[in-house]
Amino acid sequence: MTCLIQLMLAVVVAPPAAPPPEVLRIATFNVRELSRAKLDRVDQAGRGIDPQLRSAAEIVQRVRPAVLLINEIDFDAGERINARLFIDRYLRASQNGQPPIDYPHVVFLPVNTGQPSGLDLDRDGTTSGPEDAWGFGRYPGQYGMALLSQLPLDERAVRTFQHLPWRAMPGNLMPDGTGGKPAWYGAPAAARLPLSSKSHWDVPLRWGDRVLHLLASHPTPPIFDGEEDRNGRRNFDEVRLWADYLTGGRAAAYLVDDQGRRGGLEAGAAFVILGDLNADPFNDAGPYGKPAIAQLLGHPRVQDPRPASAGGRFVERDYGGDKSLLTARFGRADYVLPSRDLEVRGAGVFWPPPGDPLRRLVDGEAAASDHHLVWVDLAWPAPSP
Repeated sequence: MTCLIQLMLAVVVAPPAAPPPEVLRIATFNVRELSRAKLDRVDQAGRGIDPQLRSAAEIVQRVRPAVLLINEIDFDAGERINARLFIDRYLRASQNGQPPIDYPHVVFLPVNTGQPSGLDLDRDGTTSGPEDAWGFGRYPGQYGMALLSQLPLDERAVRTFQHLPWRAMPGNLMPDGTGGKPAWYGAPAAARLPLSSKSHWDVPLRWGDRVLHLLASHPTPPIFDGEEDRNGRRNFDEVRLWADYLTGGRAAAYLVDDQGRRGGLEAGAAFVILGDLNADPFNDAGPYGKPAIAQLLGHPRVQDPRPASAGGRFVERDYGGDKSLLTARFGRADYVLPSRDLEVRGAGVFWPPPGDPLRRLVDGEAAASDHHLVWVDLAWPAPSP
């Protein structure tokens, strides 16, 4: 009986067919530690041979999103070619007979991870550890982001918030000793620490004769700290940045991007929030009144397509919500959240159940990641008569 159920579930979660032309498939995928060392593992013909990256590429080729955000790819400040190497060496090479896929448009920008602060941010007596960087990282650019697209991206209109000071956010949760908050960061750190552990990007996408804003980020995990909860507090405020950005007006008045432009996203602009937000609606205790992700899931401009999988149901752990919505064994962390003015045509998480032939892509030594690709199909709504 169990085998029969698994077989039925395998049929349900078969990779989705390519959407019709009027539908845009957008995906986010945290490919665990997509490093330059892995990218450089190639055969004599220059094709990638790293087992993990081949699995990740096969998943992308099976799902075939038109827009893909990759989290945890090394940003190489000198050459800035790592995103292109992943495309050329893995995505454009057939994986297990799958049709190659190409992304001619790429946004690949600097991040805070691994950038030395010169300060003892973790208070261990040294200033050179990965927790002393502006965002956790063992070297500059680790855990970066790359936005890949088959549709044109307006690079001149991109807004980034890599350097926005955390203290600029009114009512921030930074543990700087003010307002009854724990006194973890001293004055020098509190004055200079950026809010974003990687960066926050607003990338306009040209979709037909309209513009869709891709809001990409990868907030710090709300763990790996102490009672001061410095990472949990930062995660909450990193997620809040997007909520303020969408609310606009006074809520967004403090937002000044790295290009010097002030304020949030204009009212009525269509958008999609995507990325590994490291914010689960049930795992997070919500010590600040609500879980961090509730700031977006409950926002009046945001809709939640609730992408699901069959594989998540087999996770052996207690969970307060629907396990089919999990995007990793430890929770729902990865999101594609469109604005309410867009029509959702489909959504899913690539996570085959046990017994499915494609389970090999997400389990074992060659597993693509500890996260699972999340995709959503979107269309512009039909004009009102």
